[in-house]
Amino acid sequence: MNYEVVIIGGGAAGLSAALMLTRARRSVLVVDSAEPRNKPAAHMHNYLSRDGFSPLELLKHGRAEVEGYGGEIVHDVVRDVTRTGDGFEVRLSDRAVTAERLLFATGLVDELPELLRDRWGRDVFGCPYCHGYEVRDQKIAVFGEETKVALLRQWSADVTHVPSVDGIEVQDDRLVAVISGAERIPADALVYSAPVKPRDEFLLALGAETEETPAGRFVRTDAKGRTSVPGVYAAGNVTDPAAIVIVAAAQGAQAAGMINVDLLGLAG
Repeated sequence: MNYEVVIIGGGAAGLSAALMLTRARRSVLVVDSAEPRNKPAAHMHNYLSRDGFSPLELLKHGRAEVEGYGGEIVHDVVRDVTRTGDGFEVRLSDRAVTAERLLFATGLVDELPELLRDRWGRDVFGCPYCHGYEVRDQKIAVFGEETKVALLRQWSADVTHVPSVDGIEVQDDRLVAVISGAERIPADALVYSAPVKPRDEFLLALGAETEETPAGRFVRTDAKGRTSVPGVYAAGNVTDPAAIVIVAAAQGAQAAGMINVDLLGLAG
């Protein structure tokens, strides 16, 4: 089946793009593997009118809106993406579809040590703006960038930088201490700067150019989400590791507007 736009990734960026494009009466397929980065978090923040909303609840509402305008959403995994003439073929688990334009909103993966996985998005987190208020005036340990110590002091006066995280202590399902070397540091929360890996394998295979960022190499886009590959767009954390949910959603909308103009042959 042919679609005008196939969006790979059904998080905030992908659904925001799909909403705009379906309202523009474009045929849209969203392929979603249902593994959003913020899945472990009970709440998201700094999203105007939706502060404290469950991330999964936001996606549930977003999917309903997209489908309400005729968009198609499938829970599947992309196996391959190739260029075919002036379009693209996207191979899924049991079928292949074609698209005139592609938008990658595939996000990234936080590369966490196993000992922190169960606490991630709860009392262990990476973004102070997302979770700092919830641990205000508590004991906070910080691993990674020392500059974050000064930042975290906006929320608490009790902030300690730790050179390593070799273990944690949990009591009654709450973090109580971080083990750093031979030292035990009492802590109610741990801010952990985890390395991140963008889900950009298919973007790279299509030839998208990358650029160096403080978080590593990411696919380069312009302000409207265009990559260096004609007809291929990217939005959200796959190209911008610092984008919080509301920013990722805005990037998806920006890219969707550009895709629509591109399909009209009016893109500069």
